[in-house]
Amino acid sequence: MQWFDWVILTVPILTVLWVAWYCRKYIKDVTAFLSAGRVCGRYVIAVGDIAEGLSVIGLISYVEIHYRTGFATAFWSALTMPLAIAMGLFGYCTYRFRETKAQSLGQYIELRYSRKLRIFAAALRSICEVAANMIMPALAARFFIYFMDLPQHFELCGITVSTFHVIMLIVLVIAISIIYMGGALSVAITDTVQGFIVYPMLAFFTIFVLYKFSWSNEMLPVMLDRVKDESFINPMDISKLRDFNLFSVLILPIVTRFIQRMSWVYGGGPTSAAKSPHEQKMASLIGTWRGALGLIFYILMAISLITVLNHHNFAPQAHAIRANLTNKVADELIADPVMRQNISTNISALSNHKHIVGVDEKLSDKKNNDTIYLNAARQALTAENVDKGNAIYAKFRTLYYQLMLPMTMRDILPTGTLGLFCLLLVMLMVSTDDSRIFSSASTISQDVILPFIKKPLSPKGQINLIRWISIGVGVIFFLGSSFMAQLDYISLFVTLMCTMWLGGCGPMLVFGLYSRFGTTAGAWASLLSGMFMGLGGVIVQRNWANLFYPMLRDSGCLPQVSNALEVLSRPFNPWIEWKMNAVRCPINSYEWYFITMLITMIIYIAVSYLTLKKPFNIERMLHRGKYSLGEGVSIKTAWTFRTVFQKIIGITPEYTTGDKVIAWSYFGYSFVYRFGLTFVAVASWNLISPWPAEYWGIYFLIVFLLVPGLSAVITGVWLSIGGYKDMRQLFKDLENRVVNHLDDGRVEGNMSLADKAELEAVDKKEQSK
Repeated sequence: MQWFDWVILTVPILTVLWVAWYCRKYIKDVTAFLSAGRVCGRYVIAVGDIAEGLSVIGLISYVEIHYRTGFATAFWSALTMPLAIAMGLFGYCTYRFRETKAQSLGQYIELRYSRKLRIFAAALRSICEVAANMIMPALAARFFIYFMDLPQHFELCGITVSTFHVIMLIVLVIAISIIYMGGALSVAITDTVQGFIVYPMLAFFTIFVLYKFSWSNEMLPVMLDRVKDESFINPMDISKLRDFNLFSVLILPIVTRFIQRMSWVYGGGPTSAAKSPHEQKMASLIGTWRGALGLIFYILMAISLITVLNHHNFAPQAHAIRANLTNKVADELIADPVMRQNISTNISALSNHKHIVGVDEKLSDKKNNDTIYLNAARQALTAENVDKGNAIYAKFRTLYYQLMLPMTMRDILPTGTLGLFCLLLVMLMVSTDDSRIFSSASTISQDVILPFIKKPLSPKGQINLIRWISIGVGVIFFLGSSFMAQLDYISLFVTLMCTMWLGGCGPMLVFGLYSRFGTTAGAWASLLSGMFMGLGGVIVQRNWANLFYPMLRDSGCLPQVSNALEVLSRPFNPWIEWKMNAVRCPINSYEWYFITMLITMIIYIAVSYLTLKKPFNIERMLHRGKYSLGEGVSIKTAWTFRTVFQKIIGITPEYTTGDKVIAWSYFGYSFVYRFGLTFVAVASWNLISPWPAEYWGIYFLIVFLLVPGLSAVITGVWLSIGGYKDMRQLFKDLENRVVNHLDDGRVEGNMSLADKAELEAVDKKEQSK
């Protein structure tokens, strides 16, 4: 990188840090620090979500998946669109959670169930959240090391220092500094500022990829060069895809949308920063529009990678990238210089490899341009000890696929854009890290530590508690990234680590908002069963290659277990296929997660009905009717012919004319165009007269790139104008809060002390009756 690349990188970062420092003047109470004062407008939240919704880990994960499986499965994901539309329009779970006035998920659990469950659930969630997220600094550090071609170590005052650890430290210090200075307020405002910066950069790199590569001569031919049943672009020809097939993009998302809607809500930050439940609902609705350009950027990054590494026009360049990548991964993972040299020798022998698209045999998941290099590396790794070599190879293969992107982008980006691309990833990284760290810190402080403190802390004491816990979470992230090895796809790894929480929390949280029959015993049963099943999955999958597979093989049980797994999965073939493998567990993380969710939901319902004594008073929890605290009145309308469509898409009397335009526009684009026209109509056409693969290439270009690109431009202008106006109003409201002291500053139990006192007065009145 040149000096001007460093200027491009550092100036915006310093600007973001200055904004966070400026927010300190408005931190006068816990509500401001924990929930941004609950004065954020819809556009501030939506623009902030642009930066927070994208991340380095998200980009690497998306590219890692779609480089190996293509984009054909995206067609079938439209089946979940009506469900997503309904949830967004009706404010499924988010509206009711905002009505509880809980400032954390644990406070809601205590309000609905019990304090002991709140403490245990918050601790379990925090452990899983930290375990899943603490690989983020490691992924970001490796990305920058490979992208900027930095050495693994450097000398400082005669001491050998790890570049990997230095970059992680810088990343975490930036994120924690933002939290320390202003909590949720600085996180929300800096995310919005980063959103304003990120959106134009996303547009620039999107245009760059479309300009550099020819769609008809390079990108499309490469994606068509796949064997039957493993198409990258034809959704009718994907029956043999594994891990990321119709089960993972259709069945699992439908179930999780219902069950896991509340699982990662933490009450602080954007989740409860809006002025009212309606404003929060509209922010969520608008937020569905803002992801278009980010998704296009992810798609084009993956396509550019597929094109450079697999099209014969770039064969010499592709070999150089793969050879350099393989050697750098070997240098990082393997201490033995002889073994590293053996890998380098095996890779050098592949210099003449060239695959001609459209002439040579089509590529497959088992045999492609990458498996040749990976097999050469595996041959060297397992030469002396097969079991030990397989364990190292699992890590080697994971890093190989994850670090393809930085190595390739460094090679294809022109001078002057390296700093811009680096800035984009730093912005995405910081906006994600500060949100995740603050989420964990607020959960631990509000739901694990505060319940044990008998004397309520002062506002300053409570704020300082969250600050110190944020630093502690950052230290755990640093240590976890240093020592934890990730052996699978990022998406599967995160799912596996979160199953201990997600496996059993969904029924407890969703039924708690929408049912009267759920009991504390049912919640305990669901959460504990999910925890133990998730823990079992973690132990088996992370020790499969070096412990469980050798144990089954040496004990002679391998054939019987293999046959049993194949018999159990046969009714669900080809979506679910459990075949014995020496490197990976046959049951992937998605499948184990799905099994756990279904079992725990049955347990929750059964135990709740068995232990139910009287229905739960849900009106009191939601502050409705006589329990209303005056924040707003719930207005109901009758079902008539004139209001039926408004009811269907969630329009209520709270909606202004502008809100109705947003709701109808979203409904028209998402349901009528994307679901009705580009999915139902196209699927029906193909049932009658199947399209050739080339037609699907045109479809993909129009539906996934051109039309969303046009809508992204319109959305970008709209959100920028609305975000600027909301930001000005936000600072006015913050000044008003400081001048008038609109909050007493302390949080106790489930809400601020003022709200709690008012609700207790209602209870006394009811008791007197």
